[in-house]
Amino acid sequence: MKRVLIIGASGGIGQALATACTARGHDVAGLSRSVDGFDITDERVVNHHLEQLTGPFDMVIVATGALEIDGAAPEKTIKAVTGKAMMDQFAVNALGPALVLRHAADLLPRDKKSVFAVLSARVGSIGDNRIGGWVSYRSAKAAVNQIVHTTAIELARTHSHAICVSLHPGTVATPFTEKYLGRHPSVPPEAAAENLLGVMDTLTPAQSGQFFDWAGEAVPW
Repeated sequence: MKRVLIIGASGGIGQALATACTARGHDVAGLSRSVDGFDITDERVVNHHLEQLTGPFDMVIVATGALEIDGAAPEKTIKAVTGKAMMDQFAVNALGPALVLRHAADLLPRDKKSVFAVLSARVGSIGDNRIGGWVSYRSAKAAVNQIVHTTAIELARTHSHAICVSLHPGTVATPFTEKYLGRHPSVPPEAAAENLLGVMDTLTPAQSGQFFDWAGEAVPW
């Protein structure tokens, strides 16, 4: 039986991942702000909760994130950037995962394959950005990709079987995205969860530190 830890387990994708992992017969532990008071942006709170866990876990998934914070919608232009909105995005989408990744070496086993996945977004790809806009969200997701890549390098020194990656789940129909779906094709959280787990099943340690989409295709940095 695999042990799985899901950070953000009460969110749309987080809940779907927890359900899918349970259906697979995995032992699932979850942490979320609404249920456990787990504020991913608060270093003391993150440390307190993660240090109470009994590891190791075969899979750790950070499924937290925010597109709109305190009513600040994604910017259509650089002219709309404000300091508060940008820093809020970095706190949730970059700092938060970094605070969890600080504990990666303690949460993962050293002697067998494990996966530490952070949900990112294709719009965080610098190479794939052709239309501009969404400056703060894009930048925060680009930052978390760098954080994941750096952590993977360090983790490989002590956990040779570990896989640490950023994953783009696709456009998922959740309250997180409903205002911005427009004509973009989307999938329900349940489908997104199965897609992500399918990708994680096939990854190898040689792919650690990379960025993949829901179909297992590499996304440019």
